[in-house]
Amino acid sequence: MINAIFFDLSGVLYDDDTLLPGALETLAALRAKNYTLRFLTNTATKSREQIVAKLQNLGIELSPTELFTAPDAAQAYVKQQRLTPFALVHPSIQPLFAVSGAPNCVVLGDAREELNYHNLNKAFRLLVQGCPLLVIGDNKYFPEGRELSLDAGPFAHALQWAADCKVRVFGKPSADFFNQVVATTEFAPSKCLMVGDDVLGDVGGARDAGLQAVLVGTGKYQPGDAAKLTPAATKVDSVADILHLL
Repeated sequence: MINAIFFDLSGVLYDDDTLLPGALETLAALRAKNYTLRFLTNTATKSREQIVAKLQNLGIELSPTELFTAPDAAQAYVKQQRLTPFALVHPSIQPLFAVSGAPNCVVLGDAREELNYHNLNKAFRLLVQGCPLLVIGDNKYFPEGRELSLDAGPFAHALQWAADCKVRVFGKPSADFFNQVVATTEFAPSKCLMVGDDVLGDVGGARDAGLQAVLVGTGKYQPGDAAKLTPAATKVDSVADILHLL
């Protein structure tokens, strides 16, 4: 029996600035049936406030406590450990990591054009000195219009390989991230269902953390992704099919 449902955002509930068919109806029906809902995103190009505003503009109502973002998780860790990061992140979330002083860690996210040789080399030099690598979301790619674009994951893996260092991932597919969200519910991981469009980051990560998982055939879904699912996970055409699945 499922008691809580976790939703990825982009590619599951909306694409760019357009709601996907059935998204609002599905969320409303689930709330009416008293399911606990959570919204998880690795989006690292918008602040938390921008994400909430976008959801509300699309007609998706949620409590701030229902939203969990990878940048927030990374910022909380940096504060907890009293680190001073070299933050190679998007300008919209740069203020989250604005700490003065000599950097003693590297925070890497979807920095777009800032992921250039100069900045990556600066990060590399810090890592070979022993600074830890903190990564906001370990995704390979994301949909951008009708095409796919590289996410932060490939750059993180390149730095990890070159500097021969360990990496700490914040956001999906980190089991710590899923466990953090599960802990805000009253239920065991096996009673929670993750709905996502990333066969590895969403579905694979959730399964590794003990959750149930569903892959939707929208967003970044690619032909052949369904073949990568374990028998414990399943695939549906879109978020509109979640109610029928339950």
